[in-house]
Amino acid sequence: MLAALAGACALVFSSVGVAADEPPPSASAAASAAFEALIQEHQRWRDLAFPESAIARGRPTQADRITEPGSRGALLRHNDITYFIERGEAIDAAALPETDRLDYALFMREMRQDAAGFAFKRWMMPVGQRGGPQQDLPQFAEGVPFRTPEDWENYVKRLTRLPSAVRDTQAMMVEGLEARMVPPAAVLEGTTTQFEVVLAGNLDPMMAPLDTMPASIPPARQAELRAVAEKARLDALLALGEMLLWLKSDYIPAAPQSVSVRDQPMGSAFYEFELRRFTTTDMSAQAIHETGLREVARIRSEMLEVIARTDWFAADTARAALPADERLAQFIAYLRSDPRFYHRSADALLDGYRAICKRIDAKLPEFFGVLPRLPYGVREIPRFMAPSQTTAYYQSGSMEAGLPGWFYANTYALDQRPIYEMIPLSLHEAVPGHHLQIALAREVEGIREFRRDIDATAFTEGWALYAERLGMPMGLFADPYDDFGRLLYEMWRACRLVVDTGIHAQGMPRAEAIRFMASNTALSMLNIEREVDRYIAWPAQACAYKIGELEIRRIRSECERRLGAAFDLRAFHDHLLGAGPLPLDVLAIRMAAWCEARSPKEGIAAPLGADGG
Repeated sequence: MLAALAGACALVFSSVGVAADEPPPSASAAASAAFEALIQEHQRWRDLAFPESAIARGRPTQADRITEPGSRGALLRHNDITYFIERGEAIDAAALPETDRLDYALFMREMRQDAAGFAFKRWMMPVGQRGGPQQDLPQFAEGVPFRTPEDWENYVKRLTRLPSAVRDTQAMMVEGLEARMVPPAAVLEGTTTQFEVVLAGNLDPMMAPLDTMPASIPPARQAELRAVAEKARLDALLALGEMLLWLKSDYIPAAPQSVSVRDQPMGSAFYEFELRRFTTTDMSAQAIHETGLREVARIRSEMLEVIARTDWFAADTARAALPADERLAQFIAYLRSDPRFYHRSADALLDGYRAICKRIDAKLPEFFGVLPRLPYGVREIPRFMAPSQTTAYYQSGSMEAGLPGWFYANTYALDQRPIYEMIPLSLHEAVPGHHLQIALAREVEGIREFRRDIDATAFTEGWALYAERLGMPMGLFADPYDDFGRLLYEMWRACRLVVDTGIHAQGMPRAEAIRFMASNTALSMLNIEREVDRYIAWPAQACAYKIGELEIRRIRSECERRLGAAFDLRAFHDHLLGAGPLPLDVLAIRMAAWCEARSPKEGIAAPLGADGG
């Protein structure tokens, strides 16, 4: 699959021109028309199948419906994807004009990947620390624009569908239980607490939009809508309560104690599939593991250099004589315990993030010629889910829907949220990381809609790690503690390569994974535990970050070497982001063509992992 995709994009990005055996115009036009019809049909299906996403993107084709839940919904979507594959295979790909060949290859890759993933039945395990109805329902109003009376009408209609959606989800999990498709016990730890907190909160956030209905909705109709919504809320609370009791009595007791996916049905094959999907390379688990170990050693050396610039090191001359491992351990213990590195209130932490983001905003024109129109903001992770959530995440917005992007920061356990990690985290989640890249992908002209958010985690997360390093030329890491925070985050992602592959390909126990990260990073123990549980719950996904960053850095270094003084960093960034997210092999060829157009004397090196390593 990857080789065919690389071949298609090599032809498209080649500076040589059209192939010698280019099809006749009539065949080319027919194939192009068939492909365009397929793409349009797929986009209509996508908006209908995932109405919440369509609403958030400003395309509310079924604004009164929700995504079909449960096994029936999963099977219907799988059948539809199979239909699109059959339609795509009926198109004469060789007859497509060059302008369509890459899109065709990317589209078929997406469809075939989705179809192949269905067979592993992971959709039967929708509840855990990072997801499920206990998180979806309290946040149901987020991502919904409220501007016209119809927006409130449709919102209430969607609310009435939620209780049955929870019950359908539970029915699917019962099927999963019978098929032994149950996540590890470590993944479910803390989930019941999330349910209990949501139930105690009575789903009040779900009802909040009904407090601000416009005067254009008559008072009598407003009262009717509130009554319908109240009935739906009570029924949804009942459904959540029923699921909670079932989780405690039947589901969680059946959860396997092993944390390795290889001990689950089809686990080893699933892990290999997920590594290819998330990294968009053919790298083996062993090759990724070894890459992680090399990166850990390199970053550890750089950490010791930064420690030597701190006032902690200068305060005691005996520290210079300590063995490197002991010096690093003592420094990390100092970082974890000294109050100077922690905010004392949630508001102070959030204000700190907002101040950092404004500092970064002012630096962006120096590094980018094209910036997104969509603004973003900083807000806290909802408190009911914060204890079992990671440090931060990004939620995309839409100019069409009138919704900003949001950088969510965790304010739970402030003594576990160090100040020295705030700059790299802001660079990663907001700008020039996720917000800038995703917003640009949504706004760029000249690409088909499906290209704006294709499944290319190594690109999106690799870019966000690369964005953290841009803080260096931006002058954000002059303070050695902030610079150590940058290295801490880089080490964190290198450790992921070791721990993720260790757990799922080598059988590394959870306690050993925690010890490895604790001895190599300055992350708080709470963050380490949440992170390791995330790798257990989401095999292979965490490997995409570092693999993607290393490849983007390699591509940039090669272009700098080739172009010398003619290298333009702003133009490089604009071109790299200018086609939406791409698989790494496609990205390498696209950027090679960009470089070739400026210096046609020498070919660019092969992409990372092209030879399996």
